[in-house]
Amino acid sequence: MKLSKSEEQLMQYLWELEKAFLSDLLEKYPDPKPASSTVATLLKRMKDKEFIDYEQMGRSRRYYPVVKKADYFSKHLNILIKKYFNNSASTFASFFTRETNLSAEELEELQDIINEELKKRDQ
Repeated sequence: MKLSKSEEQLMQYLWELEKAFLSDLLEKYPDPKPASSTVATLLKRMKDKEFIDYEQMGRSRRYYPVVKKADYFSKHLNILIKKYFNNSASTFASFFTRETNLSAEELEELQDIINEELKKRDQ
């Protein structure tokens, strides 16, 4: 299941805070802030989609993510690779390194990451 753009923005705040009350989440929004009822509706939809849950604390709810950010991002990245790069991670990596204007330092960091992964797989 996918989050809408508004839900995804709210989810980013929740991933950052890890646990938060509605008021904490409202504080994260830039001005003009959405109405608390709008954010409450988004939270309800996200709970229905099983992306978040909450702990009842008196009359308040403390929300927390159920889906990890890395899992959400990985799933959507795989969909992107499948849809736009013929399911080829190497074609995506080639496009990414050429089209994003990475610095030499960033390319070296990527190379180090790849080399580390290769070492792990050789073991």
